[in-house]
Amino acid sequence: MLKLSSTPRSSSERNLTISEGGSDKVTINYLLGNLRRTYRDTVGIVDLGGGSVQTTYTISENAASRAPSLPAGQDSYLFALWLIGSLSRNFEGTYQYGGEEYKASALSSGSSMEECRRVTLKALKANDSCVHMKCTFGGIWNGGGGDGQKNLFVASFFFDRAAEAGFIKASDPIAKVQPHSFADAAKRACQTKYTYAKTTYKDLGKNNLPYICMDLVYEYTLLVDGFGLDLYQYITLVTKVKYWNSFVEPAWPLGSAIETVSS
Repeated sequence: MLKLSSTPRSSSERNLTISEGGSDKVTINYLLGNLRRTYRDTVGIVDLGGGSVQTTYTISENAASRAPSLPAGQDSYLFALWLIGSLSRNFEGTYQYGGEEYKASALSSGSSMEECRRVTLKALKANDSCVHMKCTFGGIWNGGGGDGQKNLFVASFFFDRAAEAGFIKASDPIAKVQPHSFADAAKRACQTKYTYAKTTYKDLGKNNLPYICMDLVYEYTLLVDGFGLDLYQYITLVTKVKYWNSFVEPAWPLGSAIETVSS
């Protein structure tokens, strides 16, 4: 069963999302000392927050000059997924979204990674027709990829779920993984009954426990089908970046401040 709402953000929300994505990129590249280097030497950013996901990376001036115009209202979307087929078996409870509370219970057959993947692809419109060389969601141009996207720093909920699933350590501020790690972890999570999940995922909060299958499938689908990453491409999961002798949280306000001062 699926309840899906795909709601375009208001223009102010869209501008904030774009600003956050660009500021994240400035923040991390500043901390890494990359701002005065060529675009090939910078890192790209993927960030999954509470209401949006974005990727930001640098492309050449030549590629930028040939960038297609974005259709109105299609630069940012909020997706609300209601995936009964992804809930852990034996789960009976409620789900909150947008200030509303819904009753939620798993199918007797339990969660299914294949079904969750199918619904996630549909929700993201990942298979919509693409008139460009490469697209992300809904047929929107993805920037073309290339050198600026080869070195990706992936933040926020990607790091959190990877740590909670156990394939990175939460105590390590930086971890190198491959997208297939999310798929491997999703397979295990989707096969785990809710009654056993409490002991399997000890670091996962009670409210997130029933949805670990969905979360990992969603993140894997974003990386591979949305952003077009190879299954075995190394990416850097990050919660803090080393700057001089300290580790600093790469929050987007720092990038925004740097841009403001620079201009």
